[in-house]
Amino acid sequence: MRAPILYSFRRCPYAIRARMALHHARLQCELREVVLKAKPSALLEASPKGTVPVLDLGDSVLDESLDIMRYALTHSNSAWSADELAHPLVARNDDEFKPYLDRYKYFDRYPEADQQCYFDQTLPFLEALNDAMSASSEGGFFLVTSVVSALDAAIFPFVRQFAFVDKARFDALPLPALKSWFEHIIVRPEFLDVMQKYPAWEPGQAVTLFASD
Repeated sequence: MRAPILYSFRRCPYAIRARMALHHARLQCELREVVLKAKPSALLEASPKGTVPVLDLGDSVLDESLDIMRYALTHSNSAWSADELAHPLVARNDDEFKPYLDRYKYFDRYPEADQQCYFDQTLPFLEALNDAMSASSEGGFFLVTSVVSALDAAIFPFVRQFAFVDKARFDALPLPALKSWFEHIIVRPEFLDVMQKYPAWEPGQAVTLFASD
C-alpha cells in the first residue's frame, strides 16, 4: 500500500500548516513540491481546482488544509487535538485576516486603497492574537494554552507571511506577546523541519518521503 501523496508549495501558508500537522502526527507521505506557475497534471487530476495543499489518500482526496490537519490529528496518537481547529481564531484567520493580508502584500493588485489602509485592516486580528497569548514554561507564548498546539500551527504560517512583507513594520508593532510568539515558533525544530527546500516534483523522479522517522 503506497503512502499518501502530498502536493505542496514550500511558502504557501495553507501548505505549511498542513505539513506542520502531518509532521507532528508523524504520518509518512510522499511529498511532491509544486511550481504553481506550472502545475503538474497529476495535481490537477487529483484536485481540479489546482490549489495546494492536496493530500491524495488513494481512495479519497483532501484538498483543504484544515481537512488535512484534521485527518493527520485524528489518524495518529498526536498530542494535538483536531478540536482546536474549531477555535474562533482559526475562522477569523481564514475569513478576515487572510483577505486583508493578501491586499497588504499585493496592494498593487487592489488599487481601491493603499498599502497602509490594508495594513491597518489587519491590526484588529493581530491585536486579538496578542490578547489570546498564554505564557509558556519555555519562556515564550502560545495561543490560548501554555503549550504549542494545533491552534498555533493553523495560524502561525499566516502571521509569518504577514511579518515578512515588511519585517521592520512588524517589529514596530506594540504587540509584545505576538512578536515573542512569532520569534519563538519560527526557530522551533518542528517548524524548521517542514520548511526544508525540495526540488520541484516531476513524474518519474525518486520519491521524497515527508514526516518519516
